[in-house]
This record gives sequence, structure tokens and C-alpha cells, in this order.
Amino acid sequence: MSKRRKYSQEFKQEAVQMANTSGHRISQVAGELGINSTMLGRWCREHEAGGQRAFSGQGVSHDEEVTALKRELSRVRKERDFLKEAAAFFARESQ
Repeated sequence: MSKRRKYSQEFKQEAVQMANTSGHRISQVAGELGINSTMLGRWCREHEAGGQRAFSGQGVSHDEEVTALKRELSRVRKERDFLKEAAAFFARESQ
């Protein structure tokens, strides 16, 4: 079974805007975005009902995700550098 995907509020709003302004069918826009057309249709209905307050879900915005990934990359690099130094230290000690 596949893991359930979560979409940020920003992504949903941009997808709805594309669907409303592009002049294409919802199924075409959904196909371009790689999402199900029924999901995009539901997002459009939610946007009409709730306006800008719609989509208060649990998705993570792109900027937050990038920040978290940079933080994790920094931590992993520090661990890697520490292990390199430890390996070099023990190599010198064993001679």
C-alpha cells in the first residue's frame, strides 16, 4: 500500500488557481500536476466555500521543507566529518 501524500496549502492554492485561470479542464491540470482529478475538484470546491482560509490541513510548505532538509544535511555532514577524523586518528594510533 502506498503512503498517503500530503500537500501544502500553497500547493493547493496554486493548483486551484491554475485550474480556474488556465481555461483547461480540471483533469488536464491535475494530470500536469501529477494528482488525481477528483482531488483537484474537491480543492476547487473547498476554495469556493472557504476562500483564502481554505486548506488549513497538515501539509508542509516548500520553504519549511527546504529549511528542514538543510538542517538535516548540516547535521549529517558534521557526523561524516567527525567519523573521518576519528578514522584518521585510529589509523595513526595503530601504526
